[in-house]
Amino acid sequence: MSLYHETADILSATPSVSGNLKARIFGKKDLKSPQQQVYALALETCKWSPVLKEVIDNSELLRHERKLSPLLALLLVHDFLLSKRGVALPATHGLRASIERHKARLNAEFTRARLRRKAGSVQALREQIAAEFLGGAAGYPRWVRINTLKATIEDQLATTFAAFTRVLTVGEVTASPGKYLYIDEHIPNLLAVSPIFEITKTEAYTSGAIILQDKASCFPAYLLDPRSEDGDVIDSCAAPGNKTTHLAAIVHSRIPENEECTQTVYAFEKDTKRSRTLEKMVKIAGAKGIIQMSFGQDFLKVDPNSELFQNVGCLLLDPSCSGSGIVGRDDMPTLHLPDTPGAFKKPAVESGRKRKRDDSNAVEGVSQPVIVDDDGKETVISSEKELKARLEALSSFQLTLLLHAFKFPAAKRVTYSTCSIHAEENEQVVLKALQSDVAKERGWRILQRDQQVRGLREWPVRGSVEASDGDAEIAEACIRSYKDDGRGVMGFFVAGFVRDVSTGFEDGDGPYLRDEDSRIIRNSLTGMPTLKPEYATRSSSGVGSNNQVGQVDDDQYVEDEDMDSEEASGSDSDDSSQSESDEGEWNGFGD
Repeated sequence: MSLYHETADILSATPSVSGNLKARIFGKKDLKSPQQQVYALALETCKWSPVLKEVIDNSELLRHERKLSPLLALLLVHDFLLSKRGVALPATHGLRASIERHKARLNAEFTRARLRRKAGSVQALREQIAAEFLGGAAGYPRWVRINTLKATIEDQLATTFAAFTRVLTVGEVTASPGKYLYIDEHIPNLLAVSPIFEITKTEAYTSGAIILQDKASCFPAYLLDPRSEDGDVIDSCAAPGNKTTHLAAIVHSRIPENEECTQTVYAFEKDTKRSRTLEKMVKIAGAKGIIQMSFGQDFLKVDPNSELFQNVGCLLLDPSCSGSGIVGRDDMPTLHLPDTPGAFKKPAVESGRKRKRDDSNAVEGVSQPVIVDDDGKETVISSEKELKARLEALSSFQLTLLLHAFKFPAAKRVTYSTCSIHAEENEQVVLKALQSDVAKERGWRILQRDQQVRGLREWPVRGSVEASDGDAEIAEACIRSYKDDGRGVMGFFVAGFVRDVSTGFEDGDGPYLRDEDSRIIRNSLTGMPTLKPEYATRSSSGVGSNNQVGQVDDDQYVEDEDMDSEEASGSDSDDSSQSESDEGEWNGFGD
């Protein structure tokens, strides 16, 4: 009984309770029911509430069952009509009986509701309801990253997406109903599929073979481009773990054949609750052998000169921001309640941001800016002055984080990103970082567009020249995306920073020959990386004599380190070999 009553309590919370639906549920510590089950029931009931309201009203369920509240009736009827397991209560339970004794009428009204919507089947109705529920977000595809730690894009195209039709543009995915698929041209191993496809119910999703991740959210790890010779990697603000596991997949793809991974991705998350989310994400992605988690540890309090981090060459920074570029995360769903017999009709319960507030500064009918933090908690901004103050506080923290990353002695590449559209958090932070003393002392500079990894070098949307104080070179180096521009991505910003660190190789590419796409060239017979001529000379003198040395010829091939979609590869990860206990990691990094 707890499931239905607890879900009803959350959905009936007053508008003054902050946070989106997910934040409200996963932020409650005293739930007796599994949080994921409560969230699924609440979300699906909201989605179906227009239909369920019709069914309950027309069947006169509440007139016959006076003990049922309108909200409890919605939840119970949802499970009765739409859940494979039916109402999740014993057959003799009073609440279940109050629904099932009206099953004939409820089923009949459900069929009438479907036919009124001209849906030929329940599945067609599901697709229609999903599209209506998505609203403006229906114009955005579901971006799916193939987790190459567990699968390959070829495997997934042949299994999970076998029934999909491949299209040539992302716009075609959402242009019409149906199963359409687009293989992204910028990010390797990334697909766009219809937003109404229930991908979370697939085996590939539950096993971690595929990960839902917006295309723009894939930019930072791909731009950072950590190579085997770069050493260890840090993700400074890691939860929930999409970018962290993306880093692990890239690192894994660069492991030389017949060798073990020598790199570590250090994942920091100062919030212990979000650390648990990170832990689950890393485990399901099969990345525990590469990622070392530090739960509850603040990246800013870490000593860059610590021996543990002396080999850190790359850092990914994706700090808290205003969230102004995110599509749909901050909205509470609308709930259509059935009519109570004998009562005045009430409007639908809506907890979205457009509600009128008791604020003398608010203009009736005009929505106010809302900043949503990493936990989904909303901060309503009542004036431009308040917004400016909030952005100044955020950008100050973001700059502090970036300057701290610059202090790691072996670091040679850093990416900085936000899901914000505001210049204060983006180009302005970049400019201040480049003008800082630590950047000048250590030789940090912007990663120019022509030096970026190919997919992002070709991405057309760049930074703002005006926001870059007129510096066109800086603006061109910055990467942006905007929601509602037809590219199907959220608002995002990312910039890279590089510096020269002595490695013994003047060009900074390490000891191996690479092709024009920076992929290591391998010998076709042995599969071993091909050494540069100057290093091959040293090798023939006795240094590294186990490596194959030779010239590039037509019989040699290259290892696709960019993991292009046509040549992506990966290996299965055995989670069973990992310890189920992470107790040794909670107070810092484990061994």
